[in-house]
Amino acid sequence: MFENLSDRLGSVFDRLTKQGALSEDDVKTALREVRVALLEADVSLPVARDFIKAVQEKATGQAVTKSVTPGQQVVKIVHDELKHVLSGDEDPGKLKIDNAPAPILMVGLQGGGKTTTTAKIAKRLKEREGKKVLMASLDVNRPAAMEQLQILGAQIGVDTLPIVKGENPVAIAKRAKTQASLGGYDVYILDTAGRLSIDEELMAQVEAVRDVANPRETLLVVDGLTGQDAVHTAVNFDERIGITGVVLTRMDGDGRGGAALSMRAVTGKPIRFVGLGEKMDALETFEPDRIAGRILGMGDIVALVEKAQQTLEVEQAERMMKRFQKGQFNMNDLKMQLEQMMKMGGMEGMMAMMPGAAKMQKQMDGAGIDDKMLRHQIALINSMTKKERANPQILQASRKKRIAKGAGMEVSELNKLLKMQRQMSDMMKKMGKMGKGGMLKQAMKGMFGKGGGSPEEMMGQMDPKALEQAAKAMGAKGGMPGMGGGMGLPPGLSGFGKKK
Repeated sequence: MFENLSDRLGSVFDRLTKQGALSEDDVKTALREVRVALLEADVSLPVARDFIKAVQEKATGQAVTKSVTPGQQVVKIVHDELKHVLSGDEDPGKLKIDNAPAPILMVGLQGGGKTTTTAKIAKRLKEREGKKVLMASLDVNRPAAMEQLQILGAQIGVDTLPIVKGENPVAIAKRAKTQASLGGYDVYILDTAGRLSIDEELMAQVEAVRDVANPRETLLVVDGLTGQDAVHTAVNFDERIGITGVVLTRMDGDGRGGAALSMRAVTGKPIRFVGLGEKMDALETFEPDRIAGRILGMGDIVALVEKAQQTLEVEQAERMMKRFQKGQFNMNDLKMQLEQMMKMGGMEGMMAMMPGAAKMQKQMDGAGIDDKMLRHQIALINSMTKKERANPQILQASRKKRIAKGAGMEVSELNKLLKMQRQMSDMMKKMGKMGKGGMLKQAMKGMFGKGGGSPEEMMGQMDPKALEQAAKAMGAKGGMPGMGGGMGLPPGLSGFGKKK
């Protein structure tokens, strides 16, 4: 969603950071372009104006003129200001669901994704916080709305309130409250009806439900693709109902992202979650710091580490670490890595969180690096015998022909895969020996070790010198660790050619 804004700001800051010293005019010119970029991204005019004013005040002060690299300092000021615009002055914190049963009221217009978001939040509370959740549909207008929530509930293993035809929303809310108390539920979520636009009947109905349920949290679900209209919707709902937070859906679409940047500044309400697709786990906590980093092309390594934590078993990670430290990296290990990448959202999902990913995307597309390629590589490994996977060096011409034929591919593709495995094996050996007790060991312990810290702590523990050494050892010319010089692709991926 923030791609266009990201590209525009990236080119502005590239020009700034190349200059040794900045004059006031340089900063003014750059900020004029930033303002145009914000307005093109559909950020509301007052918000864009205040944003530029705040950055200009900080950027033309003493801080910049004395700093070693003024350009980078300006980027940092813009990053901090973006973070402030997205988060406001107070920290939204977690959902207030301490006293059971805690009611959460979901409100919004029709088609914004309320019912799907209700199920996503229920799944998240159940799996991540161990809560017993009850969902209830109060939508008596839309055909099959109640059945939809019931089906989603069965999919994610969360209870839904039995459907009683002919009941009005207030009666359903009362029944949900009673069942939540009697059934020992921690949280009950009320999914209200929507309309195509805000009208008196809708507001009166939601007000009546709110008065009955007295919700701990009232979350407004708005479609991120509607741009500034989403902000007006939020203002109207807040005036009539009083909302505690916003969930922006369809943030994986090609909208212009301005709603997210304007929402907090105009309504004063925090964005709690963002929906990133139709799947039940496609819901992310809205982290202003990380979103600001993504907008400025700094990536989101912490989210990448979190994803890895969710998809990798601790014992499996420890076994891998012991093998990698000895420099053992065979086809079984490579297959596990490839499957892990698929689980973490494929190449595209992972690259979106890497620093400088936007610039590398075109190169990746040109080199044919995508999820199809990952599936082909897994197919080639599946075509090998156990012995061949454990000792890829025994693969001679006849074996290679058999494996390639079994996977329905060319021998040249298999040769690229073998080259990649050799490069990764060499890389693991170098990383295993590096830094205090080995850079690899440090990283893996931080991610999965017993009592391992949070991803943020892990990134803080990484020894910058060891990272620099690793970058040099892996052939990166002063760039990011693992992002080789030249094409800017990770060295482990250099064995890939054009797509057939």
